[in-house]
Formats: sequence, C-alpha cells, structure tokens
Amino acid sequence: MQAAAPRLTMGAAGEDQEEAPAARVGRLVRESPVVVFARRGCYMAHVMRRLLAAVGAHAVVIELDAGAAEEEAVAAGAALPALFVGGDPVGGGLEGLMGLHLSGRLVPRLREVGALCA
Repeated sequence: MQAAAPRLTMGAAGEDQEEAPAARVGRLVRESPVVVFARRGCYMAHVMRRLLAAVGAHAVVIELDAGAAEEEAVAAGAALPALFVGGDPVGGGLEGLMGLHLSGRLVPRLREVGALCA
C-alpha cells in the first residue's frame, strides 16, 4: 500500500471521499482474520508470515512506506511490525507471536477467528 494512491470510498450521497488513514487501518484489521502491518522489506514481518504459514494461516501483510500516514495510524496503537488476530492487536510484534506459538495458544486463537480450517 502506498500513501500516494489513497483509497476512495463512496459516501452516503454518492460522492467520492478519501478514506482517513486511521479508518483505513481499522477497516483492514476488521476485514481479515490475520493482518501484519510492517515497513517495506521488514525481516521480522517475513519471519511472522513464515511462522503463520507453517501453522496453516494466511496473513494479509500490509507493507507501509516510511512516513506514510497509515504507518503513523498503526504506530499510534502498536510498534511495527504490528500483528492483529481477529481484530485484536498481538503485542510485541514477532516476540508476541512467538510467545503465543510457544505457549500453545496461537493455533487455537487462529482457529477461533477462522484463519485455520477446523
């Protein structure tokens, strides 16, 4: 996702409106069971995606350009890379994901939010 090309949504009266970065972040988190926000080329996001794929989950990875408005919106609530599972932030980025996995709580949580087959 690049900040230079804002996403447009249709307003109530049919006029085009630019979606605010915080609203865009919230929508992306609500639309997908597993979302990772990271800076472009972040190795920790790559490791997160590989771990999630290894347990059978597909994560939507949103790469942000440095200084992008979306980066500021995500960073207001969590450091990058930021992981959201079922709309809830998983604190600690890669460390939080690893903690969930090692404690045995990752797969049940992914199954609960519909990111895994039962």
